[in-house]
Order: sequence, then C-alpha cells, then structure tokens
Amino acid sequence: MRSRYLPLLAAPLALAACQQPAYDPRGVDHDETLLSVSATGESEVRPDEAFFQVGVENFGRTGKAASDANAKDIAKVVAALKAAGVPAKDIQTRTVGIQRIQYGDRKGQYQANNIVAVTVRQIDKAGDAVTAATEAGANVFSGPDLRVSDSEKAANTAYGEAFKAAKARAQAYADAADMKIARVLTIRDGGGSQGDRYIPGAPPPTPPVVMQTSRDAAMVEEAGGGVIQPGQTTSRVSVQVDFALVPK
Repeated sequence: MRSRYLPLLAAPLALAACQQPAYDPRGVDHDETLLSVSATGESEVRPDEAFFQVGVENFGRTGKAASDANAKDIAKVVAALKAAGVPAKDIQTRTVGIQRIQYGDRKGQYQANNIVAVTVRQIDKAGDAVTAATEAGANVFSGPDLRVSDSEKAANTAYGEAFKAAKARAQAYADAADMKIARVLTIRDGGGSQGDRYIPGAPPPTPPVVMQTSRDAAMVEEAGGGVIQPGQTTSRVSVQVDFALVPK
C-alpha cells in the first residue's frame, strides 16, 4: 500500500533540487560577475641596522704558529668591537679555518683565518664599529648590509597600498562596464621583496667574505670606517584580489 505514494513524495523533492542554484567554487552568485585584479604596492623605510663581517687572516711556518697568531688578533678585534658599543650577543663567529698553502710566494706556509658577523643595531654607530675593528688589526671585511629591524611593519604598509591599488583598478573596470563592486571574494598574497630580500622567506643570505691581500688590508686601515649612508629601503609587494560586480 505504501509503495504507491513514493512517486508523489519524490517528485516535489526532485523539483526543489533542480531549483537550487549550482555552486560556483569561485564564490560568485548567479547575478554577479567575477573580476580578478592584480596590483602592487610600495613603501620606503630608512634602514636602522647594519650587518657586516670582519676578521683576520694570519700566516705562519707551522699550523700552530698561524693559529696562535690568529687567535690573538681576533681577540683584539672582538675587544675593540665591544669597546665601540657592540654587545657580545651581536658578534657571532662565522668562519674559523686553517690550511697549508700549496702555491705562490707563501707556498709551504700555513694560513689561518677567523671571521665574525657583526650586527650594529644603531646604524649611526656602524661606521665607528668598522673603524674600531680595522684599527684593531682586522684585514678581512665585507659589507655592510643595511637592514630594517621591523621588516613586517614596512611590508604591511606596502600590502595596504597594494590593496588600495587593486580596489581602485577594480573600480575603474566597474565604471567602464556600468557596474558596481558588490563585495570582495578573495585576497591572495603575491609576496614581494624588501631591497634585495624576498618577503616572506628565509633570513637574508650571508654576504660573501672577501679575503683581502696585504695591500687591500692597508687600504682598509687607512680609510677606516668612514660614514655609512643608510638611504631608503623600498618594500615592493603584490596582491591578487577577486571582486564580485553587479549591475548598477
């Protein structure tokens, strides 16, 4: 007896299912138009930190002689950096090495080197730190790499500008099509850069260490630290925003 009523119950359910609008994975409704816009934004910030590498290289007729001389000289450089106001936590050993020279005028001697990475968190004192290290006997130097300590703040400012640019571009499209922006569907982070560093990403790569000759070392000592000009660091980012447009 019940079976005769099943078709009557199923028919309204099937009809209701047909009337449901199909799901659009892009998030737009049936009366909306999808507009996808890409835009970039920039912000300029004055670097407030300086990073450089400094060290000493020594030569000796034996490995011990070169190593002992190197240990004494790097201790003088580190002491000079601390006296210049660089705390111990901002001085980190990067390279310690010793090798026998197989060529050139020093063939048969040993070369020892010790290089430390230095972070100066008050950029106005970076030149003094470099001068202190070179006057203490440092003959290896690379840098400086000028950085923004609060890189996230600088990037966020750029992202805000990027979104504003995307919305302005979307509004131009909407006006041309005689439509209006109904809502924002999605915002996708396109990443970017701060100076020569990727945003977001791993810590910046270590600058290459330049092993200087005696003549080069003398030039460093004569020149001293000099004045470091921080200039401006530009953060550039991009975003992609999907808007839903509707007729006016």
